[in-house]
Amino acid sequence: MKSWSGRSGLAKVDLYTRVTAYMLMWSAVLVLGMLLLVRPVRHEAPLLLVVAAPLLALANGVLGHRLLRRAMDAYLKPGTVLPPREVLPAAAAGAATAGAVLLEAATADLAELLPGMLGAALVPFLAGHCLMHRVRTVALHQALLAGALLVLVPLTGQDTGQSIVTVLIVLFVTGWLAVTVRLSLWVLGVVFELREARDVQARLAVAEERLRFGRDLHDILGRNLSVIALKSELAVRLARRERPEAVDQMIEVQRIAQESQREVREVVRGYREADLRVELEGARGVLDAAGIDCSVESAIDFDVESAFDSGVDSAFHSGVESGVDSAFGPPGTGLPYEIRSALGWVVRETTTNVLRHGDARRCAIAVRQEEDTVLLTVENDGVRGDGGSGVGTGLLGLRERLAAVGGTLEAGPGDGGTFLVTARVPLARAGVRR
Repeated sequence: MKSWSGRSGLAKVDLYTRVTAYMLMWSAVLVLGMLLLVRPVRHEAPLLLVVAAPLLALANGVLGHRLLRRAMDAYLKPGTVLPPREVLPAAAAGAATAGAVLLEAATADLAELLPGMLGAALVPFLAGHCLMHRVRTVALHQALLAGALLVLVPLTGQDTGQSIVTVLIVLFVTGWLAVTVRLSLWVLGVVFELREARDVQARLAVAEERLRFGRDLHDILGRNLSVIALKSELAVRLARRERPEAVDQMIEVQRIAQESQREVREVVRGYREADLRVELEGARGVLDAAGIDCSVESAIDFDVESAFDSGVDSAFHSGVESGVDSAFGPPGTGLPYEIRSALGWVVRETTTNVLRHGDARRCAIAVRQEEDTVLLTVENDGVRGDGGSGVGTGLLGLRERLAAVGGTLEAGPGDGGTFLVTARVPLARAGVRR
């Protein structure tokens, strides 16, 4: 079983909600059992009833616990209907326990304790029952329960006023329980739906990226392959007529094919390579979408023209056109492509680690220059106790990428229980003109 710190936020909410519902139910069972055992007038009730009533309360709790567990699972999966074999034993145990309480109240002086004992006897079954039906159905069943109690409670010797008070207290206890349990499970269901919606959003983002990739390839290859097909057909016809222009057409086909290869490589390279500006914006968007407060600070000027010349990707160009410059300073003579690519991989990998290996609420990414060194730091909270944010193969790969440009990578605990990743790249080693 995972520890509390090793669970995700969703798992913590799920565990807290279920344990709270179980505690409410078992608290009622415990209170009822103690009242049945320590009441000083036990000698006025039959011995068999004195022994059977606590045992019925215990059986009522066990069967009610099972029903509550199955009812919570069914509530979180709409359309699930519990079979009678799951409901009838718990209903019978609750009715038997309530009957024992009424019978004991009729043979002993329990008038002041009857409302609480009767409510506690009905709680184990009603805790799961309130999750099995719609609100109107639960309210109707509460009304039927009130009618039955108005008939049975006077048989214990209480007058009309006392019976009405007893029934009202029982209805308040069971109604409060139904509202509490149902609202708690409703909140848990909303949390599950939000998590599912976030997963769907992530899958849609991946699907959209694949569509964009396919569209780019189609635009490149579709046009060029059509030209190749036409020129090849023309070359065949010219060759059959022994015309020398056939050679010129095949040379043109060769040129177009080579141009297509170059364009396809550029498209693929845009997906395989990382650029610091694009990765910083992507990290902020992804973490914000995951509910993590992400702050990005950069005191580095990015060399926009070199990024265009190197053909990084079209997403970088769209980011510049959409006003990304305002977040990272004006374009100018800044980092060369090699450093931007290496640091971009650091941002990409550490963002993935924050999402997959921790339970972060805040993440701070900063890029700055210290003398002749570019410093990138990524710090997040929510580090799990099992060391999920520790050194892995991803960080080892980052060290290899940074080593190619003379950089280093440090990863470990930060201040205040955070996890800190620091990447340093010397500008002189990368050949930047000062």
